[in-house]
Amino acid sequence: MSFSQKTGILGSYRTLNKGSKKTGMAEKERLSFEEALKKLESIVEQLEDEEITLEDSVKLYEEGVQMSTFCTEILEQAELRIEHVNEANTQ
Repeated sequence: MSFSQKTGILGSYRTLNKGSKKTGMAEKERLSFEEALKKLESIVEQLEDEEITLEDSVKLYEEGVQMSTFCTEILEQAELRIEHVNEANTQ
């Protein structure tokens, strides 16, 4: 399974976490996109471990959803910036 397929699984459940949790927000705000993506990849790998406990998998899942949302927000912001640049250059 490719990384995009793995993150798609996490990303599809993004709507379950519409409200941002206060915990972990400061850490996410300090992370770059690349760091958050690496953290998300690590979470996916840990979730694939058959030895993981249910409690740990739920905690990792929650963190993964937050990282996925964070990465998506950064990508959406970058896309908007690119659109603004393109619009400014076509006028």
